[in-house]
Amino acid sequence: METKKVFRSRISVLLVGLMLAALLPCCIIPMIKYPFSPGFYVHGGILMFVIFIFGGMRYVISDGKLFLKMWIITSGSVKISDIIVIERSYNPLSSPAASLKRLQLVFGKGAKFPVALISPVREQEFIEELRMVNPNILVRVPVKKGIWRIWDWDI
Repeated sequence: METKKVFRSRISVLLVGLMLAALLPCCIIPMIKYPFSPGFYVHGGILMFVIFIFGGMRYVISDGKLFLKMWIITSGSVKISDIIVIERSYNPLSSPAASLKRLQLVFGKGAKFPVALISPVREQEFIEELRMVNPNILVRVPVKKGIWRIWDWDI
C-alpha cells in the first residue's frame, strides 16, 4: 500500500516583504496611479502570479521519493535513499522554497543534484518521515527555540 505524505512550504514574512518591495515601483504604484488601465491588469497579473507561486509549493514523500510540486506540476523528484545529510540553511539561492529558513538536503554521488534547498512547515515531522525511509541520514538541524523567534519565524 502506497503511503503519501504532503508538506506545504513555509511562507516567510521577510521574503514576501522583499518581493513586495521589489514589485512596488514596477507593479503596485502604477496600479494605484492608473487604475483600470491596460497596465493595471498586467501588473495585477504579475502580483497574482507571485501569490500563486508562493501558495502552491508542496513536498510529497511517496514510494521512497521526494517530489517537489508547484500546485499540480511536479518540478522534480529525488530518491530519499540518496540523501546523506540534512542541515539548516539560510542560503538565498533560487529554490522551491517560499522562505529563507530552509533545509539543505545533501545527496551522495550519482544523484541528479548535489543539494536541494526546501522549507517545509512541519520540519521535524518532515525529517522523521525521511528518516523512516532512510535511517542513515545525518541530521544537523537544531530544534531549540530562541528569543528572536516568534511563532517559529526567524527574524
